[in-house]
Amino acid sequence: MDFVIVQPRQASLKVKGTSSSFPVHRIYCVGRNYAAHAIEMGHDPNREAPFFFQKNPDNLVEDGRFPYPPASNDVHHEIELIVALKDGGKDIPLGQALDRVYGYGVGLDMTRRDLQGKAKDAGRPWEIGKAFESSAPASALVPADEIGHPAQGAIWLDVNGERKQTGDLNQMIWKVPEMISYLSGLFVLQPGDLIFSGTPSGVGPVKRGDRLLGHIDGIGDLEVLVV
Repeated sequence: MDFVIVQPRQASLKVKGTSSSFPVHRIYCVGRNYAAHAIEMGHDPNREAPFFFQKNPDNLVEDGRFPYPPASNDVHHEIELIVALKDGGKDIPLGQALDRVYGYGVGLDMTRRDLQGKAKDAGRPWEIGKAFESSAPASALVPADEIGHPAQGAIWLDVNGERKQTGDLNQMIWKVPEMISYLSGLFVLQPGDLIFSGTPSGVGPVKRGDRLLGHIDGIGDLEVLVV
């Protein structure tokens, strides 16, 4: 195809233990999917319909460096399970949702909390606080064929060796099959879509020089330096 400008780079994530990469189409993020985090953000933890926002595929960071962004003095860490889809569709039945999953990874939903707060107060979209450059550090993906579909296991984040966030995947209000099925009623999901599945409590600010270490049992680690 003859493009009139240079074709943008295809966003992707590495596949652990291989030389292959997973091409990324869209990134969906589910909000307030752990009860304790909903409470710490001042919201009712009762199970209500999930809501989603998006990051951009080129927000992904694989080199372990998170550049502190402009226009903010309050950038927060949010450790999350990444779900990578190999197949899509619409109105996917709950019992078929996990058949769409290629694998899993460890991600950070970095957030300009001050700008997100201003957007919330004004009733505006969150992209200014969520979808900025390098806002989605991520590990390599681990295929579900190797590890299955983890429904429980520790998820935690250390900042400079101090535990800040801790939880268990079984504490997610909306489980992975439910997220996929619900999303497919709102969007036509595609191969290459990622879902950032929410964060446990303990979110907090980072500063330049901080070293972040995130972990999810059975999936792996994510090390990030704030620069």
